[in-house]
Amino acid sequence: MMNRSDQSRSAIRRDGRVRERKKWFAARRRALETQSASSLSAVEWAIGLVLLLFLFLPVLSLFLSVTPQRFLAALGEDVVREALGLSVRTSGMALLVVVIFGTPLAHRLAVDRPFPGRAAVEALLQLPWITPPAVAGLALLMAFGREGLVGRYLAEWGVALPFSTAAVVIAQAFEGSAFYVQSARQAFAAVDRQLIEVSRTLGAGPWRTFFRLELPTAMPGLVVGAAMAWARALGEFGATMLFAGNMQGVTQTMPLAIYTVMERDLDAALTLAIVLILVGFGLLWLLSRLRQHLS
Repeated sequence: MMNRSDQSRSAIRRDGRVRERKKWFAARRRALETQSASSLSAVEWAIGLVLLLFLFLPVLSLFLSVTPQRFLAALGEDVVREALGLSVRTSGMALLVVVIFGTPLAHRLAVDRPFPGRAAVEALLQLPWITPPAVAGLALLMAFGREGLVGRYLAEWGVALPFSTAAVVIAQAFEGSAFYVQSARQAFAAVDRQLIEVSRTLGAGPWRTFFRLELPTAMPGLVVGAAMAWARALGEFGATMLFAGNMQGVTQTMPLAIYTVMERDLDAALTLAIVLILVGFGLLWLLSRLRQHLS
């Protein structure tokens, strides 16, 4: 028969062995989880690498298809210089239109309570995202063409929008508007409502609160939206082709110039494509840096 002292020592040894087993099983489980996570990570990166290569190789091929000397020489060609200048001017004007008319609308959608038809308004604002550019161009032509819904009345005043530089601006603004309004709406919605109430309590009116508090606070989001809208306007093709045409120096933006000169002057087409790639990549890099700075 075991006395109480022996029983206590035996129980202590059993408890020690149980604890050791538990520690071993816990360590083993952590090792298996780590191994499983590592294998999952490796598989996911291997699969994702296929997509990265799919995106990178075409871009790389553009840069390898033209030498720096030919690139610089093509920049001096009339078709390239005119397309660059026209694209910068029209996309800048389109962005200005979008910001002027989109900022108040985005602010109201962010701060107002739900109202009848809100879902339809938000769907309409997102329509340029899902509408094919060719459809957008045809719709603009039916609205603002000489026999269009609005264009017929403009024609009576001697205003002809289709196949003009103004038509390029309209097409670019149509395509870029959704990017700005959605980003601006989210930026205004993220402003702390308590700060707005405090501002009102301290005697600041709605206009002063908007310009001194809400607008500066939402500015980073507005900048991101404006940058995305400008990039979309700069690369617009289908709507511009149908609504504004493809006339060098008048409506021929960079994407249209690439389409036009690709067969007879490949260097010019490659140069314009590389410029668009560099602008887009640079813009995305700046936006990434801005987000990191603000976070």
